[in-house]
Amino acid sequence: MNNMSAPTRAPRNRTIILTPEEKTRYLAHLAYLDAPASVEDVLNKTICQNLFDALAYLPARFVDLVFIDPPYNLNKAFNQHSFNQVSLPEYETWLESWLVPLIHTLKSTASIYLCGDWQSSTALYRVAQKYFVVRNRITWEREKGRGAKSNWKNASEDIWFCTMSNEYTFNVDAVKLRRRVIAPYTENGTPKDWKESDAGRFRLTHPSNLWTDLTVPFWSMPENTDHPTQKPEKLLAKIILASSHPGDVVFDPFLGSGTTSVVAKKLGRQYVGLEIDETYCCLAEKRLELAQKEQRIQGYEDGVFWERNSKA
Repeated sequence: MNNMSAPTRAPRNRTIILTPEEKTRYLAHLAYLDAPASVEDVLNKTICQNLFDALAYLPARFVDLVFIDPPYNLNKAFNQHSFNQVSLPEYETWLESWLVPLIHTLKSTASIYLCGDWQSSTALYRVAQKYFVVRNRITWEREKGRGAKSNWKNASEDIWFCTMSNEYTFNVDAVKLRRRVIAPYTENGTPKDWKESDAGRFRLTHPSNLWTDLTVPFWSMPENTDHPTQKPEKLLAKIILASSHPGDVVFDPFLGSGTTSVVAKKLGRQYVGLEIDETYCCLAEKRLELAQKEQRIQGYEDGVFWERNSKA
């Protein structure tokens, strides 16, 4: 689909689209690297380029957190580009072909998050454990998913949490989840580990590696775009708050429609996004512009994350 504004939208559809005039305007904002760049050259920029061409020009050791959401090992079209499924060993070779050159951009204290589905997850782990300290596997529930008659419905994805070393950032208090209390225990009439509010009874819980509080972007959400594999802003908020500090640099080498950069901006981080498709790059720039006025992240409010459907 060349023109992302082409489909007819329902009146309440809030999907972010580009007009031809907007695309022309945002194209002028995009960066392209054809020589070694300084940190200032790339900071808070959307780089529209093939990752393999750009890697050699990126600065060394400037990234605090990298979020990597590569094409999964599936036959999938991404606007004007596509990925074709290969054998698992071939997929591992492809992963290493860009991941190894990317390492030079990372600080020794950097954190790395690698996304995949159940099929590509084993390849991601095999590659990650060669170069990083693998610390955990996050599994997040996608409440969307096609049903299957002869198999279990595929409704989850994995994110491998890795670090460059044993010195890294993890802000546990920044990513606690507010859960509704089903059995409100008390001690001497005083709530035990929970609080009463106008919205109900809730307790703060430590974050686990099983995420069931996320909503995949859809047509009525203001963050939604036509990108086929867009991650929720709430998912990126968890990762960015946990593994970076305000002012840190967050890098996404497969930016898509810009979620990582947008959430980094909303949370006071600096960002660098790299994406090969110019339409998605322009969508990212439009979303970054919108984020200057609207910094809300659905499901994150008052400094805590809320369970799905418990608070807007």
